[in-house]
Amino acid sequence: MSVQTNPPLIALVGATATGKTNLAVGLAHELNGEVINADSMQFYKGMDIGTAKATLAERGNIAHHLLDIYDLNIEASVAEFQNVARERVCEIRARGKTPIITGGSGLYIRAALDVLEFPPTDSELRERLTREVRQWGIGHLSEELKTVDPVASARIKDERRIVRAVEVYRLTGKPFSSFMPRRQYHPRVLPVVQIGLSIDRAQLHERIEQRVRAMVDAGWIAEVKWLLTEGLAEAPTASRAIGYRQMMDFLAGDTTIEAAMDSTIVATRRFARRQETWFKADPRVRWINAEDSDHLTDALRIIETS
Repeated sequence: MSVQTNPPLIALVGATATGKTNLAVGLAHELNGEVINADSMQFYKGMDIGTAKATLAERGNIAHHLLDIYDLNIEASVAEFQNVARERVCEIRARGKTPIITGGSGLYIRAALDVLEFPPTDSELRERLTREVRQWGIGHLSEELKTVDPVASARIKDERRIVRAVEVYRLTGKPFSSFMPRRQYHPRVLPVVQIGLSIDRAQLHERIEQRVRAMVDAGWIAEVKWLLTEGLAEAPTASRAIGYRQMMDFLAGDTTIEAAMDSTIVATRRFARRQETWFKADPRVRWINAEDSDHLTDALRIIETS
């Protein structure tokens, strides 16, 4: 492999708290790389402690892209991220460096790497369909979806997604299921090497608990208090970040700090299970043990032999 002429895009994936950020920085030092963030909640300015955003010291003088790019009132868009992330990949390669993308937001990783087309939206049509559902129920849209897109109809039971699927068909004349992602790397980002960090479930649970408690000790409450003055409670995407709602409830006097931490730990563990399920379903990911003291060498070996 020649990192000077055709460096691969390295994608580091896996559950939260497995050490993806540290490995990304280590690989960047070894491969003359730069890091692209694919954690949707780390896009937001000021959401630092609660998202485990790497500090300047932890970034180790490595360039990090797509951190702190949004104010809280901006709604994150996977389609926009796809374009920007691919631009960063091209820019990093043009400098003769290795692009390294990492984060736990599975759809964002897939959007950057794979052939994935996002269907258009139409707010007026969406509102009209929503009014129809309020007036007549979801049944007639379910029947329409079954006729025009039986594949999506068999998969989708959620009312909001049924509305979206019908909206897409009426806008494009193409079934919503035709926009489903494929495990096929987009030519713009080739070559790609995906490396996953795995860890024993019990150890992961312990790491998550330690992280949440360390966040509170590091000043997470003060961070959330300040973010509330900046509009966190009304933020369309940022307010959904795991743990922030729990900390807002604590600040409102609706729960204790211990209960808020316990709820955050449980929610994070559930999220970690979903991440594992998502990433382990992809046969292209090469897995290494996050607890192996020499996992940087393991990752480099995978890259060199891919």
